[in-house]
Amino acid sequence: MHWKTHLTRRLEMRGVRLLTNTLLVVIFLNGLCEGSSGKEYTLKMDEALLTVHNLLPEGITVLFVSDYCYKCLYQELVRVGGGPKNGSVVVSTHFTLTLKLQPDSTNQTFCGRMETFEEAGYYSLWVRPSETERRVICFLTVDKDPNNSYLPLLTAALLLAVLSLLWTAAPYIYRWKCTSKIINLISCRRPELSAENEEQSTEAGNQPRSSRLKSLDTFRGFSLTIMVFVNYGGGGYWFFQHAPWNGLTVADLVMPWFVFIIGTSVVLAFSSMRRRGVGRLQLLRKLSWRTAVLMLIGFCFMNYSPRDGPLSWSWLRVPGVLQRLGFTYFVLALMQTFSARTDIPLKQHHWWNPIQDVVLYWPEWVFILVLETLWLCLTFLLPVPGCPTGYLGPGGIGDEGLFPNCTGGAAAHIDKWLLGDNIYWHPTCKALYRTTQPFDPEGVLGTINSVVMGFMGMQAGKILLFFRPKTQSILTRFLVWAVLLGTCAASLSKCTRDEGFIPVNKNLWSLSYVTCMGSMSFLLLGLMYYVIDIKGWWGGQPFIYPGMNSIFVYVGHSLLGFYFPFNWEMRYQDSHWEWLFRSLWATFLWVLIAYLLYRKKFFLKI
Repeated sequence: MHWKTHLTRRLEMRGVRLLTNTLLVVIFLNGLCEGSSGKEYTLKMDEALLTVHNLLPEGITVLFVSDYCYKCLYQELVRVGGGPKNGSVVVSTHFTLTLKLQPDSTNQTFCGRMETFEEAGYYSLWVRPSETERRVICFLTVDKDPNNSYLPLLTAALLLAVLSLLWTAAPYIYRWKCTSKIINLISCRRPELSAENEEQSTEAGNQPRSSRLKSLDTFRGFSLTIMVFVNYGGGGYWFFQHAPWNGLTVADLVMPWFVFIIGTSVVLAFSSMRRRGVGRLQLLRKLSWRTAVLMLIGFCFMNYSPRDGPLSWSWLRVPGVLQRLGFTYFVLALMQTFSARTDIPLKQHHWWNPIQDVVLYWPEWVFILVLETLWLCLTFLLPVPGCPTGYLGPGGIGDEGLFPNCTGGAAAHIDKWLLGDNIYWHPTCKALYRTTQPFDPEGVLGTINSVVMGFMGMQAGKILLFFRPKTQSILTRFLVWAVLLGTCAASLSKCTRDEGFIPVNKNLWSLSYVTCMGSMSFLLLGLMYYVIDIKGWWGGQPFIYPGMNSIFVYVGHSLLGFYFPFNWEMRYQDSHWEWLFRSLWATFLWVLIAYLLYRKKFFLKI
């Protein structure tokens, strides 16, 4: 009996000990979950959940800064009380974040980490004291594996590649002899009819080719297609949106390409009209009418829609994309209208014949150099109240927070002085740099460099006119201009995003941005000219269709972009799948509309 009583007591003691340990674990876990267990987190696209576990006796503050934010102040991410406690916060997965942990009592930094979070991932940041030394240990664990946010984009790219391959191979498959026989049998066509069709197609092939530059229409349509895609959200990917301040994304490439194309088209179109005997007065009427229409469309339709509510001058934006394109076209067309040269290329031989496309237009070069000097002087010498002279930064928390109200420097100062508050109040730097000031990317000062960008396109048009029979000379000159402009951009920016003399900046239309885009434009136009107009390997489809109806597609996609079937309320907002499908679907619809208009030979011209 004695041994039974002893065994019973030992079992009871073990049970009590086990119950005590279990209670301690429950209490500990409750302490860890305090402040977050009662809250459900629904992650959206490009978001992750970070839970900070504080095992220190004192409270801590987690600060963060994005690696894309240049010289930015650290911002508070989450506070966690003395442990064991935790706190959860949703973080963006767009850019790499630098985390810094500080105790609430002092400004001492416990530890710092640079982390790249991924979409839909659950992460835990553990902060605990070291067991052997008087220091703090921080480490990150993954509680739930993230999604591959690039899988929708890779899938779409693969599908588009397959469709492009099928589109390219379709004519060859159709012409294959066996396929022709099968088609003839199915359609019950007689050989005589087939031979007759072949004769008709041969006669059509012998007709003279159109003198219209298909590569230019294709380049325009390519730019417009990308613009439609990014304006419809670009699948929600950050690199299909405008850069926060310095640097380049896909969305930043489109507008300068358009301006370049305008310059090339002005030279080709106005030279053709002058050869047909159209006088300067008629040209002036044409360019004035087209400028007025473009600017009115931009001001009355693009800057305002019924969704904005009752129209009010207090918030109506004056600058805009079409306004800038219209003014740039006006200046370039005036330059070409009053150009003295009509006999191109020259019949007489001179030592400067290899560079006649530059020498013969020296007054235009002088005018452009004066414009660029004006831009440089206003940008770097104009005093701006409360800001350092020559400031090119975004303000806000950038540049150590020293100039919070200096967004855009002289460019913003001139816009406010001329236009007051009727400028853009939601610049791309607003979210990342926490800015409070308005800034218009289509402002007055940037329009100067827009004209310079268009003049580069004019230079491409002059090369095509002067050396058109010599395709090798055209391609060589395109390459030379691309190298010169690219070298200029690399020198000004020091091949860095933020550390250059003049950073590449789309918001400011900086000189390095214009030269970089000019270099890229010469390369793209040269490549398309070689593939489409010289070799005939590609007809420009499908981009040539929106390229020949650019005004219709641009205005249409802007006005109807909020309505079905181009847009709808997304049901799945936790990934890129639906958003990417919606962006691609809307873009496809506008390309299809442009194709149908092309078949009907309807081209909207101003």
